[in-house]
Amino acid sequence: MQDNPQPTVADAKMAAVQVLRNNANGNYQGLPRTAGWGYPEPYTRDLMISMPGFLLSRDPVCEDQMRRTLECLAHNQTALGHIPSLVHDPGDRGASDTTPLFLFGLAIFRRHVGEPLFLDAAAQKAMTWMRYQSPDDLVMVGQLPTSDWRDEHWVVGYGLYVNAICYTYLRQYGRHDEANLLRQLMNRFELTAPQTGRKAHEGLALPQRPYYAMCSYKIHHDERFDLLGNSLAILAGVASRSRAQRLINWVEAECEQLRANGELALGLPPCLFPYMRPGDADWRPRYAQFNLPGEYHNGGVWPFICGFYVAACVAAGRFDLAQRNLQALVCLVKPWHENQAEWGFNEQFNALTGKPAGRDWQTWSAAMFLYAARCVETKSTPWFDEVRAAQASALSK
Repeated sequence: MQDNPQPTVADAKMAAVQVLRNNANGNYQGLPRTAGWGYPEPYTRDLMISMPGFLLSRDPVCEDQMRRTLECLAHNQTALGHIPSLVHDPGDRGASDTTPLFLFGLAIFRRHVGEPLFLDAAAQKAMTWMRYQSPDDLVMVGQLPTSDWRDEHWVVGYGLYVNAICYTYLRQYGRHDEANLLRQLMNRFELTAPQTGRKAHEGLALPQRPYYAMCSYKIHHDERFDLLGNSLAILAGVASRSRAQRLINWVEAECEQLRANGELALGLPPCLFPYMRPGDADWRPRYAQFNLPGEYHNGGVWPFICGFYVAACVAAGRFDLAQRNLQALVCLVKPWHENQAEWGFNEQFNALTGKPAGRDWQTWSAAMFLYAARCVETKSTPWFDEVRAAQASALSK
């Protein structure tokens, strides 16, 4: 019996475009769907994170659907500037990441189509909303538990992931003084002991660790590793080049240890580690049903996040590692779970078993594969290169 040939990056790219074309028209006002099977709704965060892939597909229908998505979000924006969690439903509110992701996606789309003032009134309202999300009225934004993409994980206070997106859009819109302050605050060391004298602002940098804390607020901090937040910190330039390289070296070494311990069956990092376990201070009873160790938001392996990680490797100049991780991502997006198909582009995988555990033909899994592949091919990180260049210019003045 002849072995099946190893899937190639080129084959995966063609399949990813097919997924995006399939998902471009969904059941709700003809807006894109979040997954080919299940998730017919147009979730705001999924589609804004998918913006780079939709645009890199070079498909005119995909581009036009992104325009319609942005216009619908602007139409359904609240009077105060908040962007809803579902593109078509102005009453579905409460997410901490939809408004900054709207600003991020809008900036990318404007640049791609050459329309710098597209939906400018909505952008200004969204930035006003975000200014009011800072608990101390500076620039770092706070969030409530389960309000970002992790609806089964308590991230409280100043979250790394959301603030990394905020930093990105501040650079994209030329708000460099605010961006400089946010970068300074994020790079402060996290406070782990009672304060004496003048209070210092909470930070996200960790002593003796190359990565950033998942979140912090006053005496509370979470030192578990957030792959998405740290990848965005590298891409946007929150992390210095040397820190980015040390961070990636640490991730690769830690993943080797996880594999040696039988805690990681795949070639790419989990979204969170070490995993939360019963008896840990941050373990919650609900996790026993929805968020077991190595699953879902408690260490599941998510292809869309791994796409960001591949891009972060490129941003850090680790081109050979980025190429190896891209090939591992090809193998990750191949298996199907719900419906027999040549390519699965699944939502997420169990880190312990290596088995797909979510929805097939996930929009952001396909989109971020296309983005990761473009980064490796060009040894660049489209749109984020400009963010880091704007940072370098602003910091040199």
